[in-house]
Amino acid sequence: MFSPEGPTLRELAVQALSSVERGYDLLAPKFDHTPYRTPDRVLDAVARALEPMGPFAAGLDLCCGTGAGAGVLARVCRESVTGADFSAGMLRVARERTPPRGPAVSWVRADARALPFGPAFDLVVSFGAFGHFLPRELPGLFGQVRSVLRPGGCFAFPVAAPPRPGSAAYWTLLGFDTAMRVRNALWRPPFVMYYRTFRLGDVGRELARAGFRADLHALPEFGCRPDGSPRVRLVVARASLRPPRQPAAGRVNS
Repeated sequence: MFSPEGPTLRELAVQALSSVERGYDLLAPKFDHTPYRTPDRVLDAVARALEPMGPFAAGLDLCCGTGAGAGVLARVCRESVTGADFSAGMLRVARERTPPRGPAVSWVRADARALPFGPAFDLVVSFGAFGHFLPRELPGLFGQVRSVLRPGGCFAFPVAAPPRPGSAAYWTLLGFDTAMRVRNALWRPPFVMYYRTFRLGDVGRELARAGFRADLHALPEFGCRPDGSPRVRLVVARASLRPPRQPAAGRVNS
């Protein structure tokens, strides 16, 4: 399926009926031959947007998968790059593909909701992973990111504009999320992967509560929608120099 090197329909079915961790362990050897891997043009666009903001010293790729995002960090970090993921299978593939040159690279098995690091990073990036977290988990997730960043550090991730209601993409994502909800209602363990739960307004509020000031940067490589708004933006959230206050109002600048 997808390509001759990609997973078969049977392999995808076995993955979908597994836990998230076990599913990605099974998918790891063929993951880069599926549409789930972040496209290179997205990675390149993010790297270009981050380069003027750096250089950074140490970077973390959160939920790194097979390590595609580590290449972005290698372009903007001088000293070290760390990839963290809770799938041993994905990390195994990432280790095999570690580039021989550039900053030192390490791979750590860890749950993003309980990161085993102190404030050791100047930049945290993440690509395509937020659908694995329920909305109620965002405060804890963003709090973990804040805890591993040095004061003034940066948390960056791309966000695509939601598809227009009634479009083919809209119905495709709605259908996928509905199927996943039915699957999780009928089958255990659950497989959390939803495309429509990571809403920018909610994200802005939770970032502010976690101690970030977030701004949006258009990625011009992807053009604009008919209304003139960018198709893809980069969220750049800066960690405040002081601990976050509770409660706090959130905002994301456009």
